[in-house]
Amino acid sequence: MKKIFTPKSAICISAALLFGFKSVNVNAQTTAETAKMNAFVSGLMKKMTIDEKIGQLNLVTGGMAITGSVTNSGIGDGVKNGSIGGIFGLYGTAEVRKMQEAAVKGSRLHIPLIFGLDVIHGHRTIFPIPLGMSATWDLDLIKQSARIAAKEATAEGLNWVFSPMVDIARDARWGRISEGSGEDPYLGGRIAAAMVRGYQGTSLKNADAVMACVKHFALYGGAEAGREYNTVDMSRLAMYNYYLPPYKAALDAGAGSIMSSFNTVDGVPSTVNKWLLTDLLRKQWGFKGFVVSDYTSLNEVTNHGLGDLQTVSARAINAGLDMDMVGEGYLKTLKKSLQEKKVTIADIDRACRLVLEAKYKLGLFDNPYKSLDPVREKNDIMNEANRTAARVTAEHSFVLLKNDAQTLPLKKAGGSIALVGPLANNKRDMLGTWVIGGEWEKSVSVMEGIQRVVGDKVKINYAKGSNITDDTTFMKRLNFGPGMVSLDKKSPKDMIDDAVDAAKRSDIIVAVVGESQSMSGESSSRSDIGIPESQQKMLKELAKLGKPMVLVVFNGRPLTLQWENDNATAILDVWAPGTEAGNAIANVLFGNYNPSGKLTTTFPRSVGQIPLYYNHLNTGRPYTDGPTKFKSNYLDIDNSPLYPFGYGLSYSKFEYSNLKLSKTNLKGNETLTATVTVTNKGQYAGEETVQLYIGDPEASISRPVKELKDFKKLSLQVGEKKEVTFAITPDKLKFFNSDLKYDWEPGKFVIEVGTNSDITEKASVKWLK
Repeated sequence: MKKIFTPKSAICISAALLFGFKSVNVNAQTTAETAKMNAFVSGLMKKMTIDEKIGQLNLVTGGMAITGSVTNSGIGDGVKNGSIGGIFGLYGTAEVRKMQEAAVKGSRLHIPLIFGLDVIHGHRTIFPIPLGMSATWDLDLIKQSARIAAKEATAEGLNWVFSPMVDIARDARWGRISEGSGEDPYLGGRIAAAMVRGYQGTSLKNADAVMACVKHFALYGGAEAGREYNTVDMSRLAMYNYYLPPYKAALDAGAGSIMSSFNTVDGVPSTVNKWLLTDLLRKQWGFKGFVVSDYTSLNEVTNHGLGDLQTVSARAINAGLDMDMVGEGYLKTLKKSLQEKKVTIADIDRACRLVLEAKYKLGLFDNPYKSLDPVREKNDIMNEANRTAARVTAEHSFVLLKNDAQTLPLKKAGGSIALVGPLANNKRDMLGTWVIGGEWEKSVSVMEGIQRVVGDKVKINYAKGSNITDDTTFMKRLNFGPGMVSLDKKSPKDMIDDAVDAAKRSDIIVAVVGESQSMSGESSSRSDIGIPESQQKMLKELAKLGKPMVLVVFNGRPLTLQWENDNATAILDVWAPGTEAGNAIANVLFGNYNPSGKLTTTFPRSVGQIPLYYNHLNTGRPYTDGPTKFKSNYLDIDNSPLYPFGYGLSYSKFEYSNLKLSKTNLKGNETLTATVTVTNKGQYAGEETVQLYIGDPEASISRPVKELKDFKKLSLQVGEKKEVTFAITPDKLKFFNSDLKYDWEPGKFVIEVGTNSDITEKASVKWLK
């Protein structure tokens, strides 16, 4: 309702005028509330000293969630003397209440703290990793996951979450691709908005609402060589058309805060980049919330070569950075810089005001203990309803990559299964990366899930088969936390022999393989994105037996699965499914749920193809068929991906036919409708995500070969057919041109509707202005 007077909402104004001014009254109420907040914050700031204002800009860590080499000390004293504005990494009603009381009762002005945490894909109940959740293409499920995470987080005293991560990523080597929604700006924006709405609920003042913090602003997913914390260099056209839209979508959905990224933008680190934090974020986009640095990213600007801590801190406050996470650059230098006239009191006041406004919007001045209820802490966390939601979401996230001879679903009775692999009887790696509050001991292993589905009706022959990795150097890098990856007491050969023996005694092989929890996520870049060699050795020995082999693949990124695709009978990509992993996997393997997930990232055949993404520009010498010389191609591999964006099979088969356009010649603001018939030709009821792509082959600049512009998910019974219609307006044709003007241009457009970005029905239109 806050956006009622934007141009797109003109219809809402007309409706309000016709039907009793309801929307106008809501806007008036919002204006009155804003005025009340402004008066309160202004009054408070008049009482604050310079030290207390700077203190509000200081975010410290309570020590539970450390992602750098720096931690904070003297937190208790800092809270009482007003030199701390917020704490992250501290949760639990008792712990939070103790600190909040120290601030509210022990400090001079009684200003409450804000408590934040990396709540990425669930708090206690862990949902699939964000990349997995994006594969559901189900915005309601994604929003629900954020809503549940908010309820659990607030039940332990939190009111701020560092999520969603909306960075577009086209390089699967980058570990944090697992934390985002893939490579497409349109889908990424839709998911970002759904997450924000889930976290923040109907009002930030509600006891179960958390403020979202959009990250990482900006372009973090474009890190060179896919290496964490590395530099980013791209054109403004790439920024505006591909990388920036999801941030804007999240902010338009009402996100209250945003986090600066570690990387440079146009050669200037994001944390001190005035064009980014002020010109773009505030002046162009109209953002009214506050900006927080990433973990010590302000201090790290010195490593970029921009000066000492005082210099870069002054530059950051001038650029528009409001809160400093962990590094205490503001706390230690801003007062001196003010005295030396390197910063202005106006800049400090601006930042302080925005932090105080966030606390006001959260209702913390009215009730600093609003979420601290031991009954909620007991009842709202990891309850049966939350676990059920996590299981259902996981089931919808799985992508069936291959299924020869209808090997899946497996039979629930009779026969025997060799269940092998280092992830088959494993609880810890079910959760995936970024699970600060997650309790892996409470997760469900694949073996447990299968046993619950089939009981004693199917013989299960289990063997671990291999370690996650046999490379001890690699293992040390994975073990940034205690006991994350370990070597089995048995030798690698003996483990493989055990797996082969189990397979010989079984009718079918189910191998649960892939990446462990610490192989993706922050600071987990990989140059080789295949399944680790130790596991591949096991798979190659099993393949020699000639028995049907089903791979259940855990991963936090697209993997190179060429050998696996050539040799396995079926492949089910399950990402890192979360707390209910085993139950969800078993339900899909045995047909209790028909998989419907679709990839939101392109899977390469080889790491040498990276970066590889569907919405690429064309080349003057595109390779199609025929001679390969003097074309844009590789000598040793095909250009095409192993699995394209939007790809995902089903136990059923969906047929697309009869693409119809309402017109082939349009002018101005007309609406084009594209309709396609989808028929379930298989033997199972199932869900299909129908995808709309548009190509713009006659433009003022080179445009992508196609772009996702809409999608619809539908359920079809066996033999059922449905017509799916998309409404296409000129808004779907717009892009940022070479002048960075967002508009559409007349000409030819190619309309594509299909099951993935590679397999579509096509038709063309002419559209004039």
